[in-house]
Amino acid sequence: MQAEWQVPADHPAFAGHFPGRPIVPGVVLLDRVLWMAGRERGFTGWTVAQAKFLRPVAPAEMLVFRLMDTPRGALGFEIRCGDELVATGVLQQEVR
Repeated sequence: MQAEWQVPADHPAFAGHFPGRPIVPGVVLLDRVLWMAGRERGFTGWTVAQAKFLRPVAPAEMLVFRLMDTPRGALGFEIRCGDELVATGVLQQEVR
């Protein structure tokens, strides 16, 4: 699955992250990835097993989120801005 999201320039997270040089907090990006995984798979019990942030994201940037199946039943993800990789990671189903 792949989806685009333009970061709203007035996103509330920018108020304190960081004054004078706003960037999207990593938790906002992970929340979007988890939302996509739940929507795609009809299951909301995903957890972040691994995440790596490679560059900051500024207000109004257009991001492309991509989910990929892994051999062990997890979901890999990547977030790109144009040709640049912003973040990568792995989601796994929560064990209950």
